[in-house]
Amino acid sequence: MDDFHYQQGQLYCEKVNLEQLAAAVGTPVYVYSRHTLETHYDRIAEAFAALNPLICYSIKSCGNIHLCKLLAQRGAGMDVVSGGELHRARLAGVDMAKVVYAGVGKTDPEIRQALEAGIGYFNIESEAEFQNIASIARAMNVSARAALRVNPDVDPKTHAKTTTGKKETKFGVDIERAHRFFERYGRESHLRLCGIHLHIGSPIFTVEPYVQAIEKVLALIAQLRQEGIAVGVLDLGGGFGADYQSEQSPSAADYAAQIVPLLQPFHAAGGQIILEPGRTIAANAGMLLSRVLYLKTGGQKKFIIVDTGMHHLVRPTMYDAFHFIWPTNVAPAHEPKQRKATMDMPGLETCDVVGPICETGDFLARDRALPPVARGDLLAIFTAGAYGMVMASNYNAMPRPPEVLVDGKQITLLRRRETYDDLVAPEIQAVTGGAVRNQG
Repeated sequence: MDDFHYQQGQLYCEKVNLEQLAAAVGTPVYVYSRHTLETHYDRIAEAFAALNPLICYSIKSCGNIHLCKLLAQRGAGMDVVSGGELHRARLAGVDMAKVVYAGVGKTDPEIRQALEAGIGYFNIESEAEFQNIASIARAMNVSARAALRVNPDVDPKTHAKTTTGKKETKFGVDIERAHRFFERYGRESHLRLCGIHLHIGSPIFTVEPYVQAIEKVLALIAQLRQEGIAVGVLDLGGGFGADYQSEQSPSAADYAAQIVPLLQPFHAAGGQIILEPGRTIAANAGMLLSRVLYLKTGGQKKFIIVDTGMHHLVRPTMYDAFHFIWPTNVAPAHEPKQRKATMDMPGLETCDVVGPICETGDFLARDRALPPVARGDLLAIFTAGAYGMVMASNYNAMPRPPEVLVDGKQITLLRRRETYDDLVAPEIQAVTGGAVRNQG
């Protein structure tokens, strides 16, 4: 399980006992393994090395600036989808030329911010957006580069809320319209349209949808080339899966084994490849530690009520997502060797793991087989490094948890725990002498 492992019934992150860490910083708390984070990045870089890709880590998956800085130091660029994420990239010391900017709703101030920063590429989602960015760039007397996001109409067979490569999506343009798009806008001097961007969904647990999408786009690129329109950049987006359950996702090498041969002719002809992995780097590098508050029986149902929930990890509620959950202190017979939805172990109890939020949908696991636990015990919620803390909220006026990085034996606080004062500070600070200041 990457760098989270049990020793004599105790769960460790690298060389740190997580019971001791929780005693020091409290719960709930997000815990990241530096070695796991960097290892997953390195595996992608090594697997796709033949294409010499620009790897732009997707900040939306896990945006702590200190973690982004670690990846930038390994050569990563960043994939951003907002002005706030671009701000995080700058604070992390990312080379702005290695930043790609996606998202269907870029505002004028965000566009100007990105143009002033000198980002590498805008990923264009619509004709109207292209026209607007080009107009702003012209008014600022600057130039920028763009890649058109193309929907290849491929079904990635993932959750409906994270499928983005079909025609019926708010992202990008249909592949049939892409040809006309290049014909119409391919000669704009202030926003040079020189690339194609793909992002078909996430997480994708097979390679075939990527193969289908790449083959369609390569055919489009060849057709455009015959008409004198050069496409020198191909951004494959992200979406590679992570092992929420053991051996659920192909490895980086498995994805590359089929993708690299398809793209080698394009690369050999001078084409640049961009990748935008997020989940596959960050997911298994993080976990959420939580403490058991109460045990309850309702009818035939057993509940484990913990001090975290949908306000800190919304994926189970929003996406029906599975996260492996296990106590941090177990008998030798209950030491897990891998992440599995069901485990053939003696003495397990079927329970729902639920949080404190006043919503029936506030759950982390349903009908889950777990070892017996008691009030005060710790539960580890695995594979929470991606789309965990970044989606956390203050619903029910609950402070968000801290983030901690483990590096061998060293523990570093990356983000402090929020306080009640943090929750109300923008409201209190907005009022001066009885007048509400304009916050726009």
